Amino acid sequence: MVFDHALGVMASSCSRALRHHACKSSRILRIHLQNSWPNRSFALNSAADQQPAVSSLEEIVIPKKKTWSKEAVLQALASTVNRDPTASDYRFQDDPYLAPKTALEFKLFSLSQEAGRNAAKYFINKYPNYFQKDYAHPHIPCLMPETLEAQIEEASEAALAERVQLRKVKAAVDLYDQLLQAGTTVSLDVTNELLELICFYGDCDPAQENVPEQRTEETEDVQEEAQAKKARGAKPSDALRTPWKENNNAERIFALLSEPNTRSYSALIRGMVKYGASSRAFSTYTDLLNSRLTADVHIFTALIAAAPDVQEKYNEKWDLIVDLLKQMAEQKVKPDLLTFNAVLKALRRCGSVGKSQAFPVMREMKALNIDPCLASYGHVLSIFYKAGAPVQGQKDILQEVMYEVSGKSFTPQDPDDAQFFITAMRICLDTKDIEQAYRVHELLGVGDNWRLVGDYVKQNIYYARFFSLLCLMESVDVMMKWYRDLVPSVYYPSSNVMTDLLRALDTDNRLELIPQIWKDIKTLGHGNRQKLVEDLLALMARETHTPQDSLADCALDIRSLYSTGDRGKALMSWTAGSLSDVISVLLAAHRRAHAWETLKLFKTHNRVPSVHLLNRFLTCVKDSGDVDEAVELVKMSAGFCLPDTHTLIQRIQQEFELSPQHRSILSDLEIQSFSSD
Repeated sequence: MVFDHALGVMASSCSRALRHHACKSSRILRIHLQNSWPNRSFALNSAADQQPAVSSLEEIVIPKKKTWSKEAVLQALASTVNRDPTASDYRFQDDPYLAPKTALEFKLFSLSQEAGRNAAKYFINKYPNYFQKDYAHPHIPCLMPETLEAQIEEASEAALAERVQLRKVKAAVDLYDQLLQAGTTVSLDVTNELLELICFYGDCDPAQENVPEQRTEETEDVQEEAQAKKARGAKPSDALRTPWKENNNAERIFALLSEPNTRSYSALIRGMVKYGASSRAFSTYTDLLNSRLTADVHIFTALIAAAPDVQEKYNEKWDLIVDLLKQMAEQKVKPDLLTFNAVLKALRRCGSVGKSQAFPVMREMKALNIDPCLASYGHVLSIFYKAGAPVQGQKDILQEVMYEVSGKSFTPQDPDDAQFFITAMRICLDTKDIEQAYRVHELLGVGDNWRLVGDYVKQNIYYARFFSLLCLMESVDVMMKWYRDLVPSVYYPSSNVMTDLLRALDTDNRLELIPQIWKDIKTLGHGNRQKLVEDLLALMARETHTPQDSLADCALDIRSLYSTGDRGKALMSWTAGSLSDVISVLLAAHRRAHAWETLKLFKTHNRVPSVHLLNRFLTCVKDSGDVDEAVELVKMSAGFCLPDTHTLIQRIQQEFELSPQHRSILSDLEIQSFSSD
């Protein structure tokens, strides 16, 4: 008891001391704040308050507690580490054996991993009665089966709302017709939700997620048609999967409404614009005005996006956009970010008019306190920098845009946000502006901007352009530093980028890096790219300063790839130039035996060696004094019926000590060469 009483006294005294220290610290803080801002008053919340109290403009409230988000600790820990350039992508760290080494493996492994998740979700949602036990504490909703089937069977408005929520377009339309035939009145709100569903998915059921693909003859025909379209090139008509059909379910249901409101018109107009019926969208907008209704911001945004489709001349397109903006002002509809982005995107199709109006539109955005997003800046860049067009005298536009966005962290606000980085890097590559390229890449590392680089394809395009620019403008040391930092942790370079890398090595005369680059080429899966391999062999054949043994090993490795590939099939076909380059590298390394084996491949693959190669080979044979090999070389030349065979015979007769047998063979070969001539 005495001990417990002593502990109680100690705890009480410690508590009083802590309260006294906290009060003293609060008074000191308040005094410092009042000295800094004498015209303001400061108040401190009680310990029970967790949120700042509402205060006047002249009062600053300092809370004693702050409520952090659930991810705050994880975010703080993540900010303490940097990306490991030697580690694979985070998606593959659970299974290092399947860490991809090539771009093809990355795509295959990531898709197979996602397909496995989708298959698991499919079975869980298809048979939810087998997955009712909840092992997670606390409960995690996303781990439990989702409700994908309608639970309300009777025909009612609640059942219709349920099918709309489940995104079952056909079932919702059929149930709506049943309700009307039964004389049941459907509320306008539910009807508008049905209209929005139909217009969003183009009057057809959406592709269900997590459902395995059923291969039938019909689907195979569709896939073959898609592959044929891909082979011949994409057409503008292929961009729309299901064009808007006249008198479809959306128009039919809209016509049945006695008093459609703005939301009804908005759903129909946006659906028409999305699926290419721009003229019908403007006709529907005219009907809205005739009904004495006011359009909302979504209607104007859709119509502005469709304006370039209904007019042909640049001035007419811009005049229509201006007219729509004036109507917004008359109807007191305030434009939002997506509205201005639609204007900027439409200006991309207005030629010189777009260049004259782009910056006034940006100034109008700032006047309305609307901060541009990455899509806004991306549209501005696309207006001034057309792909394939000359860019002289326009570098200042890119500099101004980068000045505006540098150091800022952006959040996704527009689907076109993912186009900014690849567009900006394309412009840097076209203008050969390495300084701005570094600024673009620096912006990518600010905050969560890396999420806006886009999907796997866009990410590859971005880094391919960045590396191509580095190979053109930077020294090999700088370029290799970036190469080792990003490959293969975040990027798998294509064969074209590796070709640019070889050209950079050739320009800086750093061909000693070729053996190292060849290992990377094989690791990245480009060892069967004939154009790339032939370029590599040509560089190796010209090199005279690099230790020849390492280059000879590379040449022999390449020769083995030419011989057979996977499953015994030849991956590449020999050319006279590639065979000559391999032999030149081997002769420079004094590996005449391997060179002789390679020389025999000319006859095997029906290729003809050059006279220069044979003379060089004969020079190496002379250094060793091997008369038999020299004679065999002349026999090979005579077998190809080369016109300079007699020149080789004369060299051998002058530079070698021949036996009578060798002289007799050479005489016969000389007669044979003259007769063939």
